[in-house]
Amino acid sequence: MIAITNARILTITQGILENGTILIENGKIAAIGSSILVPADAEVLDAAGKTVTPGLIDAHCHTGIFADGIGWDHEDGNEATDPITPHLRALDALHPDDMAWPELVEAGVTTVLTGPGSANLIGGQWICVKTQPKPNVADMVLLDPAGMKMALGENPKRVYGSQKKMPSTRMGNAAVLRSALIEGQNYQKKLEKYAADMADYEKKTSAGDEDAKEPTPPERNLKMEALVKVLRREMKARIHCHRADDIMTAIRIAEEFNLDFTIEHATEGYKIAHILAEKNVPVTVGPALMSRPKYEMRGMHPKNPGILANAGVKVAIQTDEMSAVKFLAINAALAVREGMPEDEALKAITVNAAEIIGVADRIGSLEVGKDADIVIFSGHPFDYKSVAETVIIDGAVVYSRA
Repeated sequence: MIAITNARILTITQGILENGTILIENGKIAAIGSSILVPADAEVLDAAGKTVTPGLIDAHCHTGIFADGIGWDHEDGNEATDPITPHLRALDALHPDDMAWPELVEAGVTTVLTGPGSANLIGGQWICVKTQPKPNVADMVLLDPAGMKMALGENPKRVYGSQKKMPSTRMGNAAVLRSALIEGQNYQKKLEKYAADMADYEKKTSAGDEDAKEPTPPERNLKMEALVKVLRREMKARIHCHRADDIMTAIRIAEEFNLDFTIEHATEGYKIAHILAEKNVPVTVGPALMSRPKYEMRGMHPKNPGILANAGVKVAIQTDEMSAVKFLAINAALAVREGMPEDEALKAITVNAAEIIGVADRIGSLEVGKDADIVIFSGHPFDYKSVAETVIIDGAVVYSRA
C-alpha cells in the first residue's frame, strides 16, 4: 500500500481537497479524502506543498507509431498505398523502445491514444496505452481497438492525387469514404443474413430435420469486418478535420451512417462552435505549439479550445505529436491564457480525454476504484516552473525526480 499525504489534490470530478490523502492498493485508488487513516505498513509519500492530479492523458498523438529519433525505419503511421485501410491495427506497429515513452512518463503523461496518421481516408485502428514502456506491447494496452482513424481535407487528396488516382479532390474524399461505408453496410447485411440462416438451420436440426442444409458463411474480408464494427457503433470513428467546411462534411457523413464519432484537430471549430455544441460532437483540439504548415491550418488560433468549451462542446486538448506529447500541460496552459476556464483545461487533459477515448471508467479522475495513475507536481501543472516529482502508474512508482 502507498499513501500520498498532506497534498493539495485536484480530483477533477470531486473538487479540490486541501491537505488530502490518497491510499493506493493493488494498483487502484482505495481511499481518498481529508481524514483518511493511514495504515502503519503503508509507504508514505509526503506531498506537503505539492499538487496531486490524475495522470495526464493525450487523446490524439502518434507516439510509438512514428518512433522518435529514428526516421524512416520506424515511420509506420501511414500505409499510403490504399486510401481505405480499416484493417490496419496500431498494435502491430507500436514500438515499445521508442525513446519518447520515458520522457512522457517524466512529464506526468500516463496514458495516450495513438495510431495511424491522416494520409488515408480510413487509416486504421487506434490504440490506447499506458506510457510505461514494457517489452510486450500488449502489456501497455488499456483499450484496443480504441477508434477508427478517418481523415478529410488536404492529406488524402494530396497523397492519392500525386499518385494520379482517386481521391484527388474534396469531392473525391467524400465519395470514396461513402463508398467504403456502403460496402461495409453490404457486408454487414451478408453477416446478418448468415446469422439468421444459421439460427434457422440450428432450429431445424434440433427438430430432427435431416434435410436441413448448413448455410455457407460469407468470404472473410478483414477491411469490411473492421468497418462493420464502426457501422454498429462498437468502435468510434475519429475523423481528422481542420477546416470548418471539412468538419461539416464529416458531420454529414457520420449522420448519414449513424456513426459514433469525434472530430480530431477541429482547427476551425470556433467558426461552428454552436453547431458542434448543438449536435453534441466531442472534439480533440490541437496541435497548438507549431506553425501553420499548410493552407487548411491557416485558421489555427490558441483561443479555439476556450471558444469551443465556452460554447458547451466537450473538448480534449491533444498534441498530435510523438515525444512532444511531454508538453501537453503547456498546451493546456496556453488555452487558459487565451480564455479557456482553468477547470475545463484540466478536464481537457484528464477526464474529458478519458471519456472521448472511452476509458473514463478506469482513468481521468481521482476516485475510489479507478486505476492509481497519479502525478505529484511541485506546483500547479499549468505553472511553467512546475515539474512532475513523482509519477505513479497502476499503483507503482515509475518515476521519481528525487
